[in-house]
Amino acid sequence: MSGYFISIEGGEGAGKSTALGCIKTWLTDQGIEFIVTREPGGTPLAEEIRNLVLAPRDEPVDVYAELLLVFAARVQHVKQTILPALKAGKWVISDRFVDSSYIYQGIGRNIDAKVIDDLVDRFLQGALPDATLLLDVPVSIGLQRVASRGEMNRLDGESIAFHEKVRSGFLALAAKHSQRIHVIDANQSLESVEADICNVLSDLNTSAVGNP
Repeated sequence: MSGYFISIEGGEGAGKSTALGCIKTWLTDQGIEFIVTREPGGTPLAEEIRNLVLAPRDEPVDVYAELLLVFAARVQHVKQTILPALKAGKWVISDRFVDSSYIYQGIGRNIDAKVIDDLVDRFLQGALPDATLLLDVPVSIGLQRVASRGEMNRLDGESIAFHEKVRSGFLALAAKHSQRIHVIDANQSLESVEADICNVLSDLNTSAVGNP
């Protein structure tokens, strides 16, 4: 695969959509061909599964049912969108990828990481991010941002304790994979956040060009 794969991660309200706008502008300015996609989602079928996963509902959702739905969408996403783009030499920018499963379903839902490891090994065909930007913001601020949007999905409505586990889980994962995961302080001014993102992208582009 000759393309470059970047995932964007973070808790609810971390500012991933704003970051994606910055990334698209930077890539366009550099003349880099790219696609932007998201998880769950990224294909028509995967988007339908996304709606199943995130829609608020009265019926309790079993934690393994949630995990398998997310992976069903991910397999379709990888095969129909991500791998073809990478093979065509494009950069792929994904709003969330497998790290979210390790955090939301693994740490948040107390599913053993080995279960997720097995799904990754069996179904993702090595399609893992070359780099990840982790947008970090205090939980209280992130949830305030979500509330101000006026629309909350099923995960947005989880307890404060759940969201704190998600944040600490992402930071622990970043410490474990510091070469791949780049933490961006998303509690700064927009200008500072965008400057930090562009600095990381410049470094990644140098690395990608040097290691095709």
